[in-house]
Order: sequence, then structure tokens, then C-alpha cells
Amino acid sequence: MELWIDGKSICPNQGETLLELVKRLKLNSADIAECPLAAKIAGEVFNLNYVPLRQQEQDPDRPSIRRAMAASQGKVELLRIGDPTGWDVYTRTAQFVVFLAISQLYPNARAMMHCTLGSALYIEVRSQEPFSAAALKEQVQNLVDENIPLIRSRVTTPEAIVNFRKQGQEDKARLLSWRTEDYFDQYTCGDFSDYYYGELAPSTGYLTVWDIIPAEGGFFFLFPDRQEPTQVAPLQNMPNFLSVFQEGERWCELMECQTVADLNDMVRTGGIRELIRVNEALHEKRYAQVADMVCQRGAKVVLLAGPSSSGKTTSANRLATQLRVHGKKPILMSLDDYYIDRDKIAPGPDGSVDLEHINTIDTELFSWHIASLLVGEEVELPTFNFLTGKREWKGYTLRLEENTVIIVEGLHALNPQLLPMAMDESRLFRMYVSPLLPLNLDDHNRIPTSLLRLMRRTVRDLESRGSSVQRTMSMWDSVRRGEHRWIFPFQENADVIFNSSTLYELAVIKKHIYPLLLAIEPEEPCYEQVRSLVKILNYVCQADVDDEIPPTSLVREFIGGNSFYR
Repeated sequence: MELWIDGKSICPNQGETLLELVKRLKLNSADIAECPLAAKIAGEVFNLNYVPLRQQEQDPDRPSIRRAMAASQGKVELLRIGDPTGWDVYTRTAQFVVFLAISQLYPNARAMMHCTLGSALYIEVRSQEPFSAAALKEQVQNLVDENIPLIRSRVTTPEAIVNFRKQGQEDKARLLSWRTEDYFDQYTCGDFSDYYYGELAPSTGYLTVWDIIPAEGGFFFLFPDRQEPTQVAPLQNMPNFLSVFQEGERWCELMECQTVADLNDMVRTGGIRELIRVNEALHEKRYAQVADMVCQRGAKVVLLAGPSSSGKTTSANRLATQLRVHGKKPILMSLDDYYIDRDKIAPGPDGSVDLEHINTIDTELFSWHIASLLVGEEVELPTFNFLTGKREWKGYTLRLEENTVIIVEGLHALNPQLLPMAMDESRLFRMYVSPLLPLNLDDHNRIPTSLLRLMRRTVRDLESRGSSVQRTMSMWDSVRRGEHRWIFPFQENADVIFNSSTLYELAVIKKHIYPLLLAIEPEEPCYEQVRSLVKILNYVCQADVDDEIPPTSLVREFIGGNSFYR
């Protein structure tokens, strides 16, 4: 059988791994940017210990071609850290090594994943004996130097539950009790076993660029810089973001819903209905608090930004409702109406047009309009026609009255380039919205905010925009690149960060998205993205409680029935 690995031809021997083939082709590298971490075959991601041609038990002399290899016709794509999936392989490998080191140094401690801050991960360690980040760093380095192979093995689900209970990982044992498959794949090193819902690098020695910095209650693990992967990314000071995430975790504890297993118990007992009511009341109270802050400042313009599918539109409307309680006349504006005509946008070096770029917005016109409105002048507002790709003028004029507050919603709303240089900051209020989900799968596995937003967007785009799962997924990497460049750098500048997640929504959204995901075939380009979502939802118990969700809920923006869209 002939394989094509990154376009290079090679004939594998029976029992030879992808890693051995990579070395034969001299495609391995000590440079982290060039080093293969895993492989994609027929839309699926495999560890480099994968064997393309293995021995048959019935006929040892006749090798068996693996299913994925046959489906791909021998084509193998190597994944490196610059690829989003390769990045995930690196970060999962780091998690395994870190939690392995903690188990060796502090066998009775409880270590828990929390939030990410840029390219850093905050991990809490609860231990009766003194915890030392310096000692942990030394132990991680020892494991890296030993270059221990990371081999995945398959056990029955009941066996895995027993093993995790023996290790004191009751959280993972509880999660696996909801697993419907009768087997479980895990990585093991000595007495320590764990799994991170995706592939790892071949060995601990692949973890070459990292750092550990002590923090209150635990430590920060620093990953490589995405732009310069040979260097450790600097730790970003994000106190506002961290504070909001920690507030969410306190609510998790208060509601006794810290993991998916807790959520599933609530679905089973009916307690999810109270969880919905409390979540929605919490959001309503928070919107009221933001309205209070806007009015106390005397702000005339609220700039509201957030990444895709964070609930910006619903947040703008609910804030407007709360401002009306204060006797204000809120007016909603969209930055989308300030798009430059599509035919006037210069393409990039590769010939494509980056619609996420700040240069697609007529910042000069927007700045002039805001400055004019704040001094009492009347302006005519544009409307952007997405069908023609051109700006239109329909005679819609605006002049601020004494009690008027403008709410400007858009991708670039927190970007300083939008505003006049001499702007009176007291007239502005900046709000950042993002679903910072504090709910974990288990202690060692977060549910990334980006995956929750992708689920939301997939359901919404199909229901309200007629966009297929494949189309939504195909745009996601571009959307994410735009967020890293144009949204995340400005989030700490916000006067308030609003956590738009709800603890219950995974159980609700599963009904809407799960059948769509299962219909995606392995040959589809988005198959690996789909598998990432399915792996999470496989553990979530579906809840048919849409009747409990109010029409103004953020969740309604995505599953339908939102009264602001009627």
C-alpha cells in the first residue's frame, strides 16, 4: 500500500506507526513550529502512534488496511501547532503532563481547570499540604526530559469508572456514568489515567515551550505565543475578565451545578427548571445593574461589543428595556450600517477580502456622526444593504434629546479607532458581552467558550438564516482569527464585562443541534469540528424544557422564539 504523507510517497511496513513513517520521510523536526503533533486522515484526527497497516488475527500474513486509511486513499495530513487542531493537540498534551505531575507531587490534592487568559490557563490546586508552583514546574520539566510515550488504550466504561474512583477522580467517574458507549479510550502513565476528549502528542517530550507562574490558589500555565511559537506567550493582566469568570464559578457552587454530571442530575430530577429561573433572574438583575451604571455616569453612548454568538443583539435590547425603566429613550444603532461598499474594499495579498477587518468600517463617518450627535446636531444615519453589498441613505435622521441614550452594537464597538480624538470619556460607556461558561465536563476538562458559541451559531444560522452546518463551520476559523485580532485585545477596556452564558443551555441546545451534527459524514471538511462538539454533547442529558425559557432570554436568540426578533 502506498501512502501520501504531506504529499510525500511512502510504503508502510506492517505494524509501522505514523511517527516512524514521519521519521523515515525526515518530516520530524526539533522546531516546535515544524514538528508534526498528530495527523488528519479522512476528516478524523489520529495520534502519531496510529498504525496504518496492521496484522490480522485470522491471517497474520495478510496485513489489514485501517478503515480511515482506505477511506482517504492513503492521504495523510500532518498537523502542527500553527493549525487550530494541532494547537489543541499541544494544549491537551500539556494538560495531561501537568495533571500527571500534580498527582505525583500531591497525590491527595484536587486540581481543577478554570479559565484561559489569552494563552495562559489558570488551574486551581486544593491541597492540605503546601503547594509550590516552582516544585511543579521542576516536576513537569522532569517528565518532559524523560520523553515518556503517551499511548492510548481502550477499556470498558465500567472499568474506567472503577479506575478513576481508585485514583480519587470522582468527578470523572460521575461523568462516565452518563456515557452511553460501552468502551472508553484513555491515556495512562503508571497509575495515572486521564483523557482530554481528543488526541495527544506521541510523548511528553513534545512539550517544549511552556512556563508555570504561581497565582493565588494555584498557578498559570503559559502556552507558546501563537505568532512566535518558539517563545512562551506573556501572561496578560486581565483582572476584569478573571473577576467575571470567578463570579460565574461562585454561582456554579451556589446552584450546585459545577460539572456536566451535576447538570445531568438536575435534568433527571427536574431541578433544571429552577436552574433556568434563577439563571434568567440573575441576567435580568445584571442588566438592571448595567443600566444603573450607565445612568449614574450620565453616558449618552453605550458601545457594546463581543465575539460571534455571544448574545449582543439580545443584550442591547434588554439593556434598552432597563434604561426605559430609568426614563431614558434608548436608540439602537448597528455598526454594520457603517460598512464600506463591498466593491470599495481592497483585497489582501492573497486576493481575498477580510470582512472582519476594521478597515471595512467607515470609521471616519461613524466618528463624525457620534461627535455631531453629542453636540446636539442632527445627522442622517446610513443603512447597509447586505444583498447589494452597498450603503443606502433612506432619510432616517437622529438628534439626541436630553434623555436619549444610543446603544451601538457591533464587532468593533470597543476599538478606539471608532471615536473622535477629543471625545469626553464620561459621555461613553463600554460593555463587553461573552458567554464565559464556568461549567466543566469534569475537573480536568473545560468546555471552551468558543465551542459553546459555535453551537449557538450553528443552530441560529440554520433556523433563522438558512445556513447549513457545513457553511457555518467553514467560516468559523476565519471568524475566530478576526476575534483574536479585533475583539479580544480591547475586552479589558470595557466598563463592564457581561457573562452571557447560562448553566442550563447545553441541555437545551442539544435537542436542536445534536441530530444535525450526527448527520455530518467523515468526508466533510468540517467533520473534526463536528466531532469536538459531539464528544461534549455525548455526556449531556437532553432537557425538553423550552417552555420554561422566557421569550427575552439570551438562549432564545439562538434556539428561536426571541420576542426581540418578532
